Amino acid sequence: MTRLPYPPARRDDIVDDLHGTPVPDPYRWLEDPDDPATKEWLDAQDALMREADLPGRDRFRDRVAELLRSGSVGTPVWRGERRFFTRRTPDQEHPVLYVAEGDAERVLLDPTALDPSGLTTLDSYQPDKEGNRLAYQISVGGDEESRLFVLDVATGEVVEGPIDRCRYSPIAWLPGGEAFYYVRRLAPTEVPQGEEQFHRRVYLHRVGTPADDDVMIFGQGLEKTNYYGVSVSRDGRWLSISASRGTAPRNDLWVADLSASPVESPELLTVQQDVDAQTGLHFGRDGRLYVFTDLDAPRGRVCVTSPHTPTREHWRDLIPEDAEAVLSGFAILDGDGDDAAEPVLLVGWTRHAISEVTIHALESGERVGEVPLPGLGSVGALIERPEGGHEAWFSYTDNITPTTVYRFDARTGETTMWEAPPGAVEVPEAHTEQVVYRSKDGTEVRMLVVSRAGDSGPRPTILYGYGGFGISMNPGFSASTLAWVEAGGVYAVTQLRGGGEEGEQWHRAGMLANKQNVFDDFHAAAEHLIATGVTTKDRLAISGGSNGGLLVGAALTQRPDLYAAVVCSAPLLDMIRYERFGLGATWNVEYGSAEVAEEFGWLWGYSPYHHVRAGTVYPATMFTVFASDTRVHPLHAWKMTAALQHAQAGDRPILLRNEAEVGHGARAVSRSVDLLADQLAFIAAHTGLEV
Repeated sequence: MTRLPYPPARRDDIVDDLHGTPVPDPYRWLEDPDDPATKEWLDAQDALMREADLPGRDRFRDRVAELLRSGSVGTPVWRGERRFFTRRTPDQEHPVLYVAEGDAERVLLDPTALDPSGLTTLDSYQPDKEGNRLAYQISVGGDEESRLFVLDVATGEVVEGPIDRCRYSPIAWLPGGEAFYYVRRLAPTEVPQGEEQFHRRVYLHRVGTPADDDVMIFGQGLEKTNYYGVSVSRDGRWLSISASRGTAPRNDLWVADLSASPVESPELLTVQQDVDAQTGLHFGRDGRLYVFTDLDAPRGRVCVTSPHTPTREHWRDLIPEDAEAVLSGFAILDGDGDDAAEPVLLVGWTRHAISEVTIHALESGERVGEVPLPGLGSVGALIERPEGGHEAWFSYTDNITPTTVYRFDARTGETTMWEAPPGAVEVPEAHTEQVVYRSKDGTEVRMLVVSRAGDSGPRPTILYGYGGFGISMNPGFSASTLAWVEAGGVYAVTQLRGGGEEGEQWHRAGMLANKQNVFDDFHAAAEHLIATGVTTKDRLAISGGSNGGLLVGAALTQRPDLYAAVVCSAPLLDMIRYERFGLGATWNVEYGSAEVAEEFGWLWGYSPYHHVRAGTVYPATMFTVFASDTRVHPLHAWKMTAALQHAQAGDRPILLRNEAEVGHGARAVSRSVDLLADQLAFIAAHTGLEV
């Protein structure tokens, strides 16, 4: 290979003094996407990317597209005899929202019919308690700036909306479908410049009235980065509101009895405040309050009490913390007639990231059985009918099984398939093994390794990780993983500290001052794959996105000798200035803040942009970013690309793939296919996988 002719990027002499430490930032000018110099540089990077030699691109594109023709189906949400669900057929770009009554189903909302360009996505939906009205939220171009609408389920006509500034808003309907609680940001004119993404409040909205006349219920005077949750019990009596500072793994919690105070000014009782724990409430049909908490139980427990005495001194353990498995959710099946089964509680767990569902007597919590599952994989949320019953629905997936919906019947104890995804695809044979390795400090870490059955010897390998925000890397169907494995590669997913695979303690062992543990776990995973003969340094690639982009950015700067190729998507990389952009200010509870001297030290110790060193031989690296990303600004990758292109002493390429009109999350299927094909072809070209 020969060194590419990289577009020129000026290096400014900008050095900040932070807590006595000089912090250089030569590419700060790239933070301004409207600067003509930035636009010229980005255009030149686009030209360089288009000229990249990726010989396997077409084959990967075809195979990924074929595997994604499995389509998708969502678990049903029940309201009486109506059920709401999503389905995507093989040729559709986005899932479509349906309503069904008996065997008759019809389309309620098709994003592509709303916008044939494919840029509109359905962010969320919530039917009212009777199933007569439905609130839904859509965004355009990947910006996740949800606009809220309400439609009449019987006619499909929109009766409300748009209501803007509803990003990440829960919807809590009151009985009758005439009003709901929701979360909305203050208007930009009411907040300081640069804080338009924050300052959320809880409101009561009455359908048919102007949103700007909505009554503010909660949030005034609290932390600007707070996120709020809001829910109303099935009978409409109990309101609960939660608040968390950004993405902090803790929340404050209040309840109100709506039968004893007006819905416009509910009298809120504090359940927990300034407590270092996450707690959620479920008001049972039996009159009990079910409490899901990690207070004094990092792997989670379920307690019960009365809604009238919701504070922790009244909690009684129903499902105590398990010594090994992490509690993920529960559903109450409490009968529906003469032939009803005994009331039971279904409890979801993950044991080292593999799902289990156990059955417990509802009154005592005693374990009485286990829900049969299709295999060793991942189970989604357990869904019950709001009015009760003997049935529960859940989704299931593993590395070779597209997400499928199953039904459990408590009367028979049987699990049956409810609905498979609509597309029939030929899935390649793949073998998955969970291995255990030791990190730098001796901590045992697990990793899922997927390969073709019978293959052995060093092979081109992709190592993927995330390691943050308590998010678990559970097994699941992945078109890109299977396309890579089918072509002869190995795909490994490591369950790093910072994730949630082993509970909240595991998360906290990889956040704030402990963030280096995540990177050490990742390096150790790579070394294990090499030591056990799965791969070699010149055949090993790493991949990650968002917080996982930070992970691989730190990995390539800390151990450039260990990796042959890197794909870094929508990454955080300038950890000194990350709070100034996108939703960065909501993440200082995970990473720390450069404004605090001690926390600056943590960030300065690993910030990838600031650890690029001239004259170093770096792996082949592709940054993929998205112009409408309102979570992580593309400037992180822009600055890092310029720094690496300047510093690269080897001949492996540093490329930047910019994509317009998409964001951090949901996108049209065809856009995903193109992105994954480019990423896999780039890795194949630099790890020796012949496609």
